[in-house]
This record gives sequence, structure tokens and C-alpha cells, in this order.
Amino acid sequence: MSSAPFAELARAVCEIGRQAHARGWALGTSGNMSAVTSRDPLRLAITPSGADKGCLSPEQILEIDATGRLLAGAGRPSDETRVHLAVVEARGAGAVLHTHSVWSTVLSEACAPEGGVAISGYEMLKGLAGVRTHEHREWLPIVANRQDWHEGAPSVTAALAANPAAHGLLLRGHGLYTWGGDVGEARRHLEVLEFLLEVVGRAGERAPRAPKGD
Repeated sequence: MSSAPFAELARAVCEIGRQAHARGWALGTSGNMSAVTSRDPLRLAITPSGADKGCLSPEQILEIDATGRLLAGAGRPSDETRVHLAVVEARGAGAVLHTHSVWSTVLSEACAPEGGVAISGYEMLKGLAGVRTHEHREWLPIVANRQDWHEGAPSVTAALAANPAAHGLLLRGHGLYTWGGDVGEARRHLEVLEFLLEVVGRAGERAPRAPKGD
């Protein structure tokens, strides 16, 4: 089963990268973005390592397979390719977005002892897929940061399995990962969660420990 054509998704990934940079969510060469171009066999369009997200062009976007092997393009896939693949496998995501905003980084460190960030009571939560009320409680688990995600990817898979309702996760001291069924939904989730993380951070809230069973 195929997704949208590679060229179309490459343009969409570049546009999200430029928007994230403009909003201060992916400065320098930080952040990475991907979109599924084919399900069977699995193929992803993904940003290359070391690319400035503020001036991405479709020609820079790489294509990889389900093992992270480079199929097309010049450059090296993101160092966190295994995280993207883990999210796609666990959630059936059509796109995965990672940012390094100030608030996602601050809260991922400040709330690490609690194991995650809890967000509830805000109308903006209704922008997340399947959420119908501001009373929803969104729990974003925090996963330890790694330099080697070939070995670290199972920790992401475990966090996703333990938190099946989560729309995102945080890497400690690093930033936010979110996803969606397609590029549009993933972009919406990114905007919603970045807004909510900034609200929580500015309000000086701390996340309560996740209740058993979450």
C-alpha cells in the first residue's frame, strides 16, 4: 500500500522544518522530520543529519527503508532514524516530527523525576486526535536521551507500549517527539503540544506522577 508520492511528502517535510525553525522550535541543525512514503515495503522520507531546518529543500530529503538503510539521496539519515522507525511501527504513524524547543527541553529535564509531563484542563488539548474535552489528561512520557539510538530505540518502544494514549514523548534534556496519521495531523499535534508545553512551563506547573495503569 502506497502513501503520497515521495516528492510531495519531501516538500511537506521541508515546509514543516522551515515553520519549526521560524517558531524557534528547531534552531541550528536541531530537530528531524519524516513521513511515510510507502507502507509495504516500508519507506520513509526523512531529513538528513546536520541540516538547517530553516532552509531545507526537497533535494535534501532522503529515502530510507525499514532498517534505516539509505535508498535515495545524498547525505546521512538523521542520527535518530531509529526513533522515527520505532514510532511508525508502534503507532502506525504517517509522519513523525521532532523539535528542540526551549520549553520541551526545560520540562523534559525538570519533570524527569516524575517520569513524564501531565497536561490537563486546557482547551487546546482538543486539537489532539481523539480528544473531545479540555478535561483530558495528556501524559507525555520522558525517555532518557542516547547517543546511540540503535541500542536506545527499545526504550522508545517500551514507553509507547506503556502509554498507548500518548500523542507524544520527550527525550530528556533534548526535546519533543510527536506524530500523526499523516503529515497534516502530525503538524497539528506539534503545534498543539508545543503550545501546551510552553503554557505549562510559563505557569510553573509540575507534572504529578502518572497513576498506575497509565
